[in-house]
Amino acid sequence: MVIYGIYYAAALLAGAGVVAYLTHWYFALPFLILALFCLYFFRDPDREIPPGPVAVSPADGKVVVVKPENGGQRISIFLNVFDVHVNRTPIPGRITDVHYQQGQFLVASKEEASHSNEQNVITVEGPLGRIEFKQIAGLIARRIVCYKKLGDTLVAGERVGLIKFGSRVDVQLGPEWEVTVRVGERVAAGSSVIARKKS
Repeated sequence: MVIYGIYYAAALLAGAGVVAYLTHWYFALPFLILALFCLYFFRDPDREIPPGPVAVSPADGKVVVVKPENGGQRISIFLNVFDVHVNRTPIPGRITDVHYQQGQFLVASKEEASHSNEQNVITVEGPLGRIEFKQIAGLIARRIVCYKKLGDTLVAGERVGLIKFGSRVDVQLGPEWEVTVRVGERVAAGSSVIARKKS
């Protein structure tokens, strides 16, 4: 479990205790429900990373876009509040660029969110090539967390950060990749293959 879940749950439980002490225990129920939700939201399950020349999904969620862009393909994944929000690197390699961009907080499922919303862009280069992926904030998700920094070396599917409370993750693939997912498909970070390297 991500440590943020424990912090939020602890604060809500403290609030529940104060409300129950000052009024009645049933007035504290909303705090207890929110505390349980925070523990659920910030879960961080282990994943089995598939081997081979593949790119894995950087996020849990629903594929909402697969389209040609910048000479390759862009895959966009929408995360609702019930999805795991821990993000992972699609390929192994070294982080060659991390770029934070301020922006709007449009609904993350909308196409314009890919370019207009607040986002953190991570570029990874390694034996399989170069991939860029974006952690994109949404209408509710207004906090992007990135654990990694420029120059860090990652294994495939390694945790790189998270986005709090609903969001979007985009992956930009070069022409050397063959996309293996379709719009409407659900994927899991680290374990779902989203593309294979062309031979």
